[in-house]
Amino acid sequence: MAYWLFKSEPNTWGWDQQKAKGEIGEPWDGVRNYQARNNMRKMKIGDLGFFYHSVNEKRVVGIVEVCKEIYPDHTDPTGRFEMVDIKAICDMPTPVTLQMTKDEPRLEKMILVNNSRLSVQPVESDEWALVCQMGGLEDFPTV
Repeated sequence: MAYWLFKSEPNTWGWDQQKAKGEIGEPWDGVRNYQARNNMRKMKIGDLGFFYHSVNEKRVVGIVEVCKEIYPDHTDPTGRFEMVDIKAICDMPTPVTLQMTKDEPRLEKMILVNNSRLSVQPVESDEWALVCQMGGLEDFPTV
């Protein structure tokens, strides 16, 4: 099992919309970056991820779970890209901003800190625990 970070523009697909999908979850479609696609190829059902609002907010707002493994992205006419389905698990009590992660020396190697443009990225287990704690999750989910 592994941890991930999923970035979304909140005006395109936001956390409230993700939560509204409930247990059925939602396809994480529209990814057009090969590195992000390759990260999704590594995902397994039950993997957890941060839901990150990009653009103006730049903050982790919730936690999601992979509920369907990789399959073809129906929005890609070329057939080169794929997607997974994710479902909302819980809110981040205190959103964790990009600046907060950059200011935390123990997160200096986190991909979000060094490559904030990558839309789907892995998160190390120690980074997961620290960001969850920074967000006020005392009893945070683990894989």
